[in-house]
Amino acid sequence: MPEPKEVIEARENTNDKEYYRKLVKTDPLLIEWANDEIRDDKEIMLEAVKVDGGALEFASSRLKDDKDVLLESVKQAGWTACYASDRLKADKDVMMAAAHVDGQVLYYASEELRDDKDMVIAAVSQKAIILKYASLRLRKDKDVAIAALSQSKKCLEYIDSELQKDEDIQKILNPES
Repeated sequence: MPEPKEVIEARENTNDKEYYRKLVKTDPLLIEWANDEIRDDKEIMLEAVKVDGGALEFASSRLKDDKDVLLESVKQAGWTACYASDRLKADKDVMMAAAHVDGQVLYYASEELRDDKDMVIAAVSQKAIILKYASLRLRKDKDVAIAALSQSKKCLEYIDSELQKDEDIQKILNPES
C-alpha cells in the first residue's frame, strides 16, 4: 500500500522548520518525520501537543522534560504522561493535570506520587481500577476507597480487606441494605 501524500510530503520537508510550524496545526503527528532540531523546537512542539497530545511521543528528550510542554500535552491527552521524563513523572502539577483527564497515569507516576493522597484520589476518581498502583498505605485509606468505589466497584479487590468491612464502604457496596 503506498504511503499517503501527507507522509511523503512530510518526509520530503524533514528540515523545513516553517513547513512544520504550519503543519502541526492540522496534522501534528506528522512531526514524526521532522529532523531532530525541529522536534527539539519548543514553540513547534507546543503547537503540536495542543492539537494532539500524542505528538509528544516525537518530541526530543529535552522537551519531554519541559514542564510547559508536558502540561499542554496532558491537558489534551492525559495518557501522554507516559512520555514524560522521570523528573516530570514525579512532578505533582504535571501528574495531577494528567490524572484529571485520565486516571491511568497513576501507573506512570513516581513512587512518591503513588503515595500522595490527592494524586491517588484524582486518579481513582477517573479510573477506579488504577487503585492497584496506589501505595499499600493509601489502599487502606477510607477516603481513597470511597473515591474509587464511587467510580466503580471493580476496584474492590485492591482495597484493604479490613477496610472493606467498614460501614460506609458497605453502604456503597450494598446500597439496598
